[in-house]
Amino acid sequence: MHMEYKQKINVLYEDNHLLVVEKPVNMLSQGDVTGDADLLTVLKDYVKTKYQKPGNVYLGLVHRLDRPVGGVMVFARTSKAASRLSNQIREGTFKKIYLAVVRGKPKKNGRFEHYLYKNSRTNTVYCYRQPKGDVKKAILEYEVIQSLDINETADVLSLVRINLITGRPHQIRVQFAFEGFPLYGDQKYGQNVNKPGQQLALWSLAIKLVHPTRKEEMVFDCLPPIHYPWDQFDISDRLKNSKEQIL
Repeated sequence: MHMEYKQKINVLYEDNHLLVVEKPVNMLSQGDVTGDADLLTVLKDYVKTKYQKPGNVYLGLVHRLDRPVGGVMVFARTSKAASRLSNQIREGTFKKIYLAVVRGKPKKNGRFEHYLYKNSRTNTVYCYRQPKGDVKKAILEYEVIQSLDINETADVLSLVRINLITGRPHQIRVQFAFEGFPLYGDQKYGQNVNKPGQQLALWSLAIKLVHPTRKEEMVFDCLPPIHYPWDQFDISDRLKNSKEQIL
């Protein structure tokens, strides 16, 4: 079933230790009960074929993106690289920047600190201002890049750049929804303002990490697809040559 996946994956960087790709939207990061094509399996097939490797191919999943989310994703090609990248994630030196289109107009710059509880049975995350029970602290910082009045819907949509400080499940989606700015297309946390079939507008824009063996800082980025709602904003102009600003 996995072998039927024919879409070409955009490889942003690869060497003996890292494989950095653009994850397609609506693709699983790793396999689940659905049996749908997942990026980890597709990339293992890619490495096995390209380098003619016998047997099982090692590829370490060091972070995940929700199924509807596309953009930069990093995999480790050795267990040593996986361990070192995981340490960077724990220590906060593995930096992740996202773009999102949210409904409404948050203030220009902000920081959200909440406490999240995940119900694993329903795969739903709940947000609280104060700690209670089995919750985990969630922190992000954001900047509004551009806000637009969308005439056909009489809605305001804002393009937001997010620096994810902690990497909790559904964190960006649930924190913005809790503050009154649900993400465009989010059926789970913004179902009262989004229509079924609208694509979640959340994108992994850039990742900064320290190379696991060369110890040098590296930045990888890619822009979201040019379709609605991304195409309403001057994304490429506003983010062009902005790696230094991003991270």
